[in-house]
Amino acid sequence: MSDLQVVATIPAKPEHADAIREALKTLVAATLAEEGCLAYELFESGSAPGTFVTVERWTDAAALEAHMGMPHVAEAFAAADGALSGEVAIHPLKPVD
Repeated sequence: MSDLQVVATIPAKPEHADAIREALKTLVAATLAEEGCLAYELFESGSAPGTFVTVERWTDAAALEAHMGMPHVAEAFAAADGALSGEVAIHPLKPVD
């Protein structure tokens, strides 16, 4: 069985980008300690500042599901309340044959 690759986009309102950036940096540190997390990187779009992207690798879908229930994920979503310019989009990826 292969690892689960995931990409997520988080679009912050310009006036909240700094706060979202800090909340996401905290999320990354906590997530990297999770069982089942193989990689979790945070980026900011060079063409759309304030749009954050996580590139993630998990052992399997169960690990991703467990991650979504972690307190630090709830804290990140709470920090983002009212600070986003759109929806968080989480994309589990499937290889193209």
